[in-house]
Amino acid sequence: MQPLQVLLIPVLCLLAVGQACEDAATTASNSKDWWETAQFYQIYPRSFMDSDGDGIGDLNGITSKLEYLKDLGVTAAWLSPIFKSPMVDFGYDISDFFDIQPEYGTLDDFRALIKKANELDLKIILDFVPNHSSNESDWFKKSVKREKGYEDYYVWHDGKINAETGKREPPSNWLQAFRGSAWEWVEERQQYYLHQFAVQQADLNYRNPDVVEQMKRVLRYWLNEGVAGFRCDAVPVLFEVEVDENGQYPDEAVSGLTDDVDNRNYLKNELIENRAETIDMAYQWRTVMDDHQRIYGGETRVLLIETYAPPAYTMQFYGNRSVEGAHLPFNFNLITVPASDGVSASSIKKAVDNWLLTMPAGRTANWVIGNHDQRRAASRYGVANTDAMNMLVMVMPGASVTYQGEELGMTDGWISWEDTQDPAACNSNQELYEQFTRDPSRTPFQWTSGTNAGFSTAAKTWLPLAADFETQNVQVEAAATRSHLKIYKSLVALRKSSKALQNGATKYAVLNDSVFVVKRSLSGSASIVFVANLGSKGTTIDLDQFDKTLPTHLTLKIRSLSSSKAEGSLFESQGLSLAAGEALVMSTD
Repeated sequence: MQPLQVLLIPVLCLLAVGQACEDAATTASNSKDWWETAQFYQIYPRSFMDSDGDGIGDLNGITSKLEYLKDLGVTAAWLSPIFKSPMVDFGYDISDFFDIQPEYGTLDDFRALIKKANELDLKIILDFVPNHSSNESDWFKKSVKREKGYEDYYVWHDGKINAETGKREPPSNWLQAFRGSAWEWVEERQQYYLHQFAVQQADLNYRNPDVVEQMKRVLRYWLNEGVAGFRCDAVPVLFEVEVDENGQYPDEAVSGLTDDVDNRNYLKNELIENRAETIDMAYQWRTVMDDHQRIYGGETRVLLIETYAPPAYTMQFYGNRSVEGAHLPFNFNLITVPASDGVSASSIKKAVDNWLLTMPAGRTANWVIGNHDQRRAASRYGVANTDAMNMLVMVMPGASVTYQGEELGMTDGWISWEDTQDPAACNSNQELYEQFTRDPSRTPFQWTSGTNAGFSTAAKTWLPLAADFETQNVQVEAAATRSHLKIYKSLVALRKSSKALQNGATKYAVLNDSVFVVKRSLSGSASIVFVANLGSKGTTIDLDQFDKTLPTHLTLKIRSLSSSKAEGSLFESQGLSLAAGEALVMSTD
C-alpha cells in the first residue's frame, strides 16, 4: 500500500488553511467571471447534426440542437473549424478565414446560430487556427508569386545543396505531424515552405508584422459577429528557431523515442515547438479580446489555448504580473498522464498535481478528458469508469470541458482502412494507420436508435457510425430510468447549485491504492466528497484517513451507473465499500 498523500488546495491562498482561506473563497465568489466555472462543450460540426441530408453535419444542424445543449446545462459551445477549407484536415486547413465552408452553411446560417444561442443564453466559441493556412488560400498563392506585401507571409527557404550529390535538399531535417519532411518544394517560387502539419497546411510567418496584424483582424472580425471567444489550435508550433548567421536552419537532434524516421517523435522538436515568442503572441491576442470588450461592452470574451507542452511552458500562457494571457490554457493532464502511466488513482492524482501545484496563484484551472484528436474517453479510461471521469471534471475547481458524446459514454467507432479519412492515418499505410487515426472519436453523434442514429437522412454518412449507436444514444438514455446522460445532467446541476463546487477549497488523495477521493469545502456550505474506485477489484475505505473533519455519515447525491447504492441514503464514512468502477458524489448535508 502506498503512503497516504493528501493535498489541500484552497482558493486564492496555497498555504493558508482554515477560516481565513474559506473567507477569501467566499469573497472570490462575488467576483468570479462566467468562464471561471463554465461548462464548455466541444462540437465537431462535421459529426454533430446534418440538416440537409448530405451525410455531413452543418451549422443549421447545430442550431437545431442548441436546446439539447441548454438542457445539458452547457455554458458555452466551442465549434471546431467552420471556415472555408479544401478539407484536407477537415477544416484545419483554412483557405478563407473570413467565410464559412459551404458544406457547413453560409454566413447567414452562422448569424442565425448566434441569434438562437443568444436567445438560449448559450455562448459560442470558435476554433482559431493561427499557425497555418491552406496552400489554396489567396495569401499563399500571392506569396508563391512574391506579390508585394505577401513575399514573406510564409516560412520560405532556398534549402541547401548536398556537397556530395550536388542536389538541393530541404533546409533542415524537421518532420511534420503527419509523417515525413516538414518542407515542401515549390517549383514556381524555387523555394521550400514550412508545413508542420500536412503539405497543404503552410506555416504562416509570425516574424512578419503583417501576418500578426492579419490574424488579429481575423479575431476582430468574428468577435464583431458575436462570438464569445476562441479556442486557439496548435499554438506551441507558432514560432520556430530563427536562421543562423549563415541563413540556415539547424537540424533537430534525434529523440530516441522511436525508430520510425518518418514519425515526428523521431526528433526532439525543441527548435520548432514551445518558443518564447509564442507566449508573447498569446498575450497579444488577449489584448485583442480585452480591447473588444472595452470598446463594445458585454461579457468577457475568452481565450483558450491548446498546448501539449511541459508545465513550465504551459503555465506561462496564463500571463504574469504585468500582462494578462490566456484565460485558460487547456489542461490535458487527465489525457496524457493516464496514457503514459495507465489508468489508476495514482495517475489521476499525478495529473491533478501537475496542474494545481504548478498553476500560478489566482488563475483558474480547467479539466479535459477528451477531444477530436484523442480516442474517446470511455474507450481510453474503460467503459466502467465513464461516470467516474465525468464526475471528476465536474467536482474539480474551475472550468470543465466535455467533448460531444462523453455525456452519453460514446465509445470509439471502428473505421476500416477503406473508410479512413484522417490525414494522420492516410499518410501511413494499411498496417500502421490505426496507430495514427483520429477518426474513431469523430464518428457521427448518436441521437436516436434509428437510421444513421438520427444524425442524417443520407444513404451514407461521411464516417461510419459506431457499432453501439442503437443502445448508446440520446433517445435511449433520456428515456431510461438511469443512464450516463442523466448522471451527467445531475452533475452539472449539482455543480451549479453547490457553493462548495463553485468556490470551495479542494483536497484530494489516493486511498487503498485504487481509490481517488476529492473534497470540496466552503465555510457555511455543505461539503462535497467524490470517491472513485479505479481498480479492478472491490475495496473498502475509511474516509477519516483522508479527512478527520468529515461527519460519520454522508448523503449520497449521485452514483455511477453500475452502483447499487441508493441516492439520498446515508453512508458511513468509515468502512465505505466500493465495487470496481464504482464512483460516488456525496454531501455532508
